[in-house]
Amino acid sequence: MKDTVKVVSIMEAQSVTGPAKNLLEFARRARQAPQGLPAVDLSVVTYHRGSLPPESNPFIAEAKASGIAVDVIQESGALDRSAIPQISAALANRKPDLVQTHNSKSHFLMRYTGLCKQYRWLPFHHGYTRPDLKMWMIHQLDRWSLRAPSHIVTVCGPFRDQLAGHGIPTDRVTVQHNAIKPFVPASDTAVEKIRRDFHLPTGTPLLVMISRLSHEKGHVDFVRAAAILKQRGVPFHAVIVGEGLERTPIEAERAKHQLGDSITLVGHQNIIAPYLTMASLFLMPSHSEGSPNALLEAMAAGVPVVAAHVGGIPEIATHDENAYLVPPSNPVKLAEAIETLLRDQNLRHRLSSAARLVTERFTYEAYHRALLGIYQRVLAEKPAA
Repeated sequence: MKDTVKVVSIMEAQSVTGPAKNLLEFARRARQAPQGLPAVDLSVVTYHRGSLPPESNPFIAEAKASGIAVDVIQESGALDRSAIPQISAALANRKPDLVQTHNSKSHFLMRYTGLCKQYRWLPFHHGYTRPDLKMWMIHQLDRWSLRAPSHIVTVCGPFRDQLAGHGIPTDRVTVQHNAIKPFVPASDTAVEKIRRDFHLPTGTPLLVMISRLSHEKGHVDFVRAAAILKQRGVPFHAVIVGEGLERTPIEAERAKHQLGDSITLVGHQNIIAPYLTMASLFLMPSHSEGSPNALLEAMAAGVPVVAAHVGGIPEIATHDENAYLVPPSNPVKLAEAIETLLRDQNLRHRLSSAARLVTERFTYEAYHRALLGIYQRVLAEKPAA
């Protein structure tokens, strides 16, 4: 492998999501090669729509602030053909040793245009969401696109099985979980500011969810569980951090159960440390997950976790050892688990201590070395046929 590997990563992101966070942190760290390993010169190609400047996109803004070169593809819609010559020109200018793609549209464009024959190509599969029919149809393109590359990275075992269902041999897929930084608690001042800004109570157990507001994240299930907790007289206040299309259904369910005084939606927040610092429990009642950064961050913060037994969550968390895992789409079981942990301080302390130990395996140092090993394998092969 060269002393410096040039990588272009094509990623579509409107905020600094878990995959975007991992990409940017890897790019920052990989410039300085550990002893015996090559450096990585990683630049980003991303998409932008509308009349606002590209820097209005938090992902683009953070990448540029980190000194990462960014090529912005101007497009009018999800499948705007004018993106094709722009991507081709960006790659020709950067002359990468390897191209990474991070979403179904970019996977498709690499194969459809034949760019996969010009460059060594490493797709990253992060699972699927289904906010609308158009996005579902774009995801279906993977059944064709991802049969071309010699290797694929995904974030959990169930997603590897999902790819196998698309006809992709499992020996061409590497599972690589996400990574996190060590948790740094927020200051008392930062915590108190959040409490004041959103009128959060003190002396009441705080239940925290952090994710985009999307159906598969299970927010409505939680609101129904919260109604059960209220009926049982369990004291709590819930904070939902994130934004998305599911806000209206969440608010409607909250109103239906008269939980306006018990559940606060604070919108998207760039800094989540204050919420984890003040949390009594962290909740992830998702219907589908890969390798969720929010879960890893909560466990690293020592916040006891109640999460759904789906996707890659059981590869990170073990029930009654370092977290409480419940069946997905089951508000009754979710409420029972929350009540159990709120009533048992010793159990919360045991799960908290064990969770911190688990997350020591998910460091950026380990992620860096693992990804370089995958690069080495792909660079030793010919581009896709």
